[in-house]
Amino acid sequence: MTKIILVGCSGRMGQMITNIVAEDAEAEIVAGVDIVENAQATYPIYKDITACDVPADAIIDFSSANEIEKRIDYAMEKQIPLVECSTGLSQEQTDYLLNAGKKVAVLRSANMSVGVNLLIKLVKEAAQKLAGEGFDIEIVEKHHNQKLDAPSGTALALADSINEAMDNQYEYVYDRSQVRQKRGKKELGISAVRGGTIVGDHDVIFAGTDEVVTFSHTAYSRGVFAKGSVVAAKYLKGKGAGLYDMADVVL
Repeated sequence: MTKIILVGCSGRMGQMITNIVAEDAEAEIVAGVDIVENAQATYPIYKDITACDVPADAIIDFSSANEIEKRIDYAMEKQIPLVECSTGLSQEQTDYLLNAGKKVAVLRSANMSVGVNLLIKLVKEAAQKLAGEGFDIEIVEKHHNQKLDAPSGTALALADSINEAMDNQYEYVYDRSQVRQKRGKKELGISAVRGGTIVGDHDVIFAGTDEVVTFSHTAYSRGVFAKGSVVAAKYLKGKGAGLYDMADVVL
């Protein structure tokens, strides 16, 4: 049984995680942290994480970047592994989190979906086989019309995994509208689509002569990210200090 402290428990993702854990015989939420009350919760909720004195095996943090240092300090002090899912971290906050990995287990990924992280592994292997045979590589990602950043962090993680496998030979190209020339052999195109309520759709296209191989992942709800965080928490239980990501979970 993995005992979890859930930070951001009253938010949309927090409620999803609560429902997922309720159906998981191997996990239990023993405490929540949120400034908002949640009458439906079956566990105690603290407005300040420093007031929480409940023993736990892992912390899942799906709250905002505000005061993230306080949550990191708590994890280090209590020696509780941390699954950090907050977005919008500044460079200083990111550095603070990475340094915490020297004292406690910290897991952070560009995407918490188990499926996406398996996709990252698969396209890395595919690139090693297909790029040498002359296949061009393009990534197309689609998200809802409220998403602020483009391309997505997941698209960049896919591109980085491919480029790493190919000794960083590729140049990322985001826009060809101002250039009138043929596609370069060492280009890796990344295109972003924004519209409607698309949760997340990523295609990695290997286009060769007379054949195309496409790897795709579609998220139909944000529940896949909630599920991934619970899988990560169970994986992190008992792990020593260090930096981990979802690739460690799916390998």
